[in-house]
Amino acid sequence: MELEALNEALPQIKALEASIVVITPQLEQFSKDMREKLKLGFDILSDRGNQTASRFGLTFVLPEDLRGVYRKFGIDLARSNGDDSWALPMPARFIIDRQGMIRSAAADPDYTIRPEPDETVETLRKLASLPASA
Repeated sequence: MELEALNEALPQIKALEASIVVITPQLEQFSKDMREKLKLGFDILSDRGNQTASRFGLTFVLPEDLRGVYRKFGIDLARSNGDDSWALPMPARFIIDRQGMIRSAAADPDYTIRPEPDETVETLRKLASLPASA
């Protein structure tokens, strides 16, 4: 649902001369399938083994009780992520400027709390109105 919401906000994001890149621990084949199925207008990159997410301190290992829930829903993390670590990244959103500086960051250990695309668009609008040297 979040990817679809971001896709809906994509025209506004592009109008602000920004772009979206999603990073996931899923293997490329699964990300490609999702991108095509949802007709997403942005790239999904694979963070194999959660290496990038780990550098940002965003990974956690699912406890055994949640692993059972995932299995009941037919979610096979080992297959989709290509390892049996049961590690996932916390949902996070970063706005990074052209110089590579992180201008905004949002992450929460509760996976149900995610920034709304409208919040991201508003942050981009505010950043676009700053002088170039800011």
